[in-house]
Amino acid sequence: MIQRYTRDEMGRIWSLENKYRRWLDVEIAVCEAWAELGEIPEDSLKRIKERAGFDLKRIDEIEATVKHDVIAFLTSVAEHVGEDSRYIHKGLTSSDILDTALALVLREAAGIIITDIEAVLDVLKGQALRYKDTPCMGRSHGVHAEPMTFGLKFALWYEDMKRNLERMKRAREVVSYGKLSGAVGTFSNIPPEIEERVLSRLGLKAEPVATQVVQRDRHAEYMLTLSLIAASVEKIAVEIRHLQRTEVREAEEPFTKGQKGSSAMPHKRNPVGCENLSGLARVVRANAMAALENVALWHERDISHSSVERVIIPDSSILVDYMLNRLRGILEGLHVYPERMLRNMQLSYGLYNSQRVLLALTEKGLTREDAYALVQRNAMKSWEDGRDFLSVLKEDSEVTGYLSISELEEIFEPAYYLRNIDFIYSRVFGEG
Repeated sequence: MIQRYTRDEMGRIWSLENKYRRWLDVEIAVCEAWAELGEIPEDSLKRIKERAGFDLKRIDEIEATVKHDVIAFLTSVAEHVGEDSRYIHKGLTSSDILDTALALVLREAAGIIITDIEAVLDVLKGQALRYKDTPCMGRSHGVHAEPMTFGLKFALWYEDMKRNLERMKRAREVVSYGKLSGAVGTFSNIPPEIEERVLSRLGLKAEPVATQVVQRDRHAEYMLTLSLIAASVEKIAVEIRHLQRTEVREAEEPFTKGQKGSSAMPHKRNPVGCENLSGLARVVRANAMAALENVALWHERDISHSSVERVIIPDSSILVDYMLNRLRGILEGLHVYPERMLRNMQLSYGLYNSQRVLLALTEKGLTREDAYALVQRNAMKSWEDGRDFLSVLKEDSEVTGYLSISELEEIFEPAYYLRNIDFIYSRVFGEG
């Protein structure tokens, strides 16, 4: 069964409602810290916590006049709270709220993506074990190289995703930093103790040296991690697209009942899902480049990064969540054709044994150069005549002068190529 591609949770995280909710969480936590230091009366804090709220439509109305989203938010909150609102935002600058709240949202988003990766890993492992002993042709440059098993493709992707899992966990830690140190990060109107208390409450760490903002290399690392995950998704998608080509057709993405592949040609079963994933990976990569551009700001801060982040961070987080869920569905429902794999292996007339013949001749005393020339001569004859490579070798007296017919036939034993599959699986999965 193909899983639904995205979950409502990621969209909720990046909603305006949740953004302002996180802003309010930070503001109230700061009020609580001030109250603990005796700077806000307990009765005022109680009323702030009871009444604090905001109205999305009202924020938009205020912002249309003041042209400042944080001021518009604070004004809306003040309308809910009343006189005690004078204690809200005490000693803070806008970025104290924006960046600390963004860290909370990024941590949530990273947690969802980590769960997504773990789900993809489960599917990849299952498919790797299922097709562990299914022979197929390994290709380099798109050309037949030597035999492998189809399961090894999944094992490779499993390793890719394991690295992505570790990267995403690191990225979550890197972005889980806030700051409540004022206009240029010097704690001029707010003591460091407030920052310590608030960030501890919120489960964040303090930016050791902040300007007016948390430094944007943190966010760039998050975005670069998303771009690497997207690149891994595209890597898998491109392989499936190649395998689905009519001339290959060793595997294809799911084609559900009632689905149509072409408005003109009823026979078409196109890899549209994987093509979508390839395209979306380009968007995530481009967004990562924009995040790198955000690292260098003027002096202690400008806001050239702000407009960019409002687009790229939600978009890439939502896209990667979507991509991982859609990939999972494709991998779970993948159509695999082992018989076609065996048929395709025969298309190159057994030429994939050329390296074994080369090595066998060098063991008989030929130089590598001479052995290579001898094998290549027969390989080209096999290609040109469309004949079985083993038969061509048997007819070459120079070859049989070094290798007997029985030795040649032993060289062409397919099981030779798969004898170390268990070893590879033990390194990847800890089991044969």
